[in-house]
Amino acid sequence: MAFNSPHRRTIGVFDSGVGGLTVLQALRRRMPHHDFLYLGDTARVPYGRKPPEMVVEFAQGIAGFLCSLGVDGLVVACNTASAVALPRLEERCPVPVWGVIDPGVAAATRVTKTGSVGVIGTKATIGSGAYQRRLEARGARVWAHACPMLVHTVEEGLAESAEAELLVRHYLQSRPDIDTLIMGCTHYPLLRRTIQRVVGDGVTLVDSAEAIAEAVSSSVASDEHSAEGRVRHFVTGDAAAFAHTARVIGGVEGEITVLPVSELAAYELSAITPVGE
Repeated sequence: MAFNSPHRRTIGVFDSGVGGLTVLQALRRRMPHHDFLYLGDTARVPYGRKPPEMVVEFAQGIAGFLCSLGVDGLVVACNTASAVALPRLEERCPVPVWGVIDPGVAAATRVTKTGSVGVIGTKATIGSGAYQRRLEARGARVWAHACPMLVHTVEEGLAESAEAELLVRHYLQSRPDIDTLIMGCTHYPLLRRTIQRVVGDGVTLVDSAEAIAEAVSSSVASDEHSAEGRVRHFVTGDAAAFAHTARVIGGVEGEITVLPVSELAAYELSAITPVGE
């Protein structure tokens, strides 16, 4: 597959669907001369309702596929997959791997003044305790709450609607006195203005997409090419449906290729030879 530009670094990014496009957009703003391969596992979305061992299996197949295309790094742009599959990917992937949780935790730790931090996300992300354990290890007092309907609200184009604000108020009504709130789902940056109205200006919102983009860009040497990097998308579901929902999030640029789930099952990280060997 002749996509990777000679001497230009390529970063692989994957999510269970379209939410990871907010991460891709943040990465491209900071790394405009890199190429990106994005894989949206839309045939098996959402990951948040699936058993952890199944999510690990999905993540390994996707990582194996992207590594086989010669990526120089891998971004897990999915909070659920980061929560349950990241250790396995870090252990077996031949390239650097970044998840969205640690950068978000680090950013929240930097900005909190009181040590009281809130986290919102899917049921799986909150249920995993991944954010809570990391924040508590840094001395924070943590309030965490699952907000299962917010992803659907964003994908229906209702992020700025009265219905969205009603849902956010419902989910956040039991929050204690926090000064920082991590938006622990890649869809939630689209709800930033609504969430900020609900929590007030005294609460700092941490965008996990921006946090991981900062972490990756500071770890990867910048390319000196003057040409803008390219993007190619792979989707396991319907390409037209992906493009339609992506437009709600902010658009999709680059070629879209349908990748049957059955093909991902053939990729094993253990079969990928580490770079340089």
